Amino acid sequence: MNVKIKKKGEVKQFKLISKWEDVTLEKWLKLIDFHKGSKSEEALNTIAELSNIPKDLINQLELRDVALIMSKLSELQAKEDSSLKRVIELEGERYGFHPDLDSITLGEYADLEQFIKMGVEKHLPEIMAVLYRPILEEKKDLYTIEAYDGNISIRAEQMRKMSAEQVQSALVFFYLFGTTFVRIMGLSSIEMLKEMKKQLQQENLPTNGVGSV
Repeated sequence: MNVKIKKKGEVKQFKLISKWEDVTLEKWLKLIDFHKGSKSEEALNTIAELSNIPKDLINQLELRDVALIMSKLSELQAKEDSSLKRVIELEGERYGFHPDLDSITLGEYADLEQFIKMGVEKHLPEIMAVLYRPILEEKKDLYTIEAYDGNISIRAEQMRKMSAEQVQSALVFFYLFGTTFVRIMGLSSIEMLKEMKKQLQQENLPTNGVGSV
């Protein structure tokens, strides 16, 4: 999406993201962090992160123009595809979402529980690295993924390249599927899901990564 800005009689053209899919997990984490500051700081940093407009020029924009840009960004996010992306591709490698959460292992559950308790926002790459793993075999809509061994540090860094759209849909699906954990583990799982729901609501993770002016 192109944005034209007139300054001192000269019109310059800049680029703004054209779809929410362009926002990576890494960028989304920054947007969430921006949301904690003042509205003016959030607008400045958000526009700078999602466009190639220099910050000094953004500071010189009229409020109505800033509000218009922020509104366009919110519209892009509202149009995101919320369906679960079971298979994603990052730098040529295909990863599959856990194909059967009913068969989740104790090790997977323990790590997910720990990351959620430590903060969903701070550990989104690690949570995604547990839920998404390299595909070993694939045929049409069926696939098998690597067994979980707990070594996710490298994969977590790779997950930062996921789109925010992919992460959001996975989080929502994981939360909605939470009855699996309640059925398997009982009360501790209920507390884990309550904590996750609270954090999703507090940080606006599922739907409101971009604020407004």
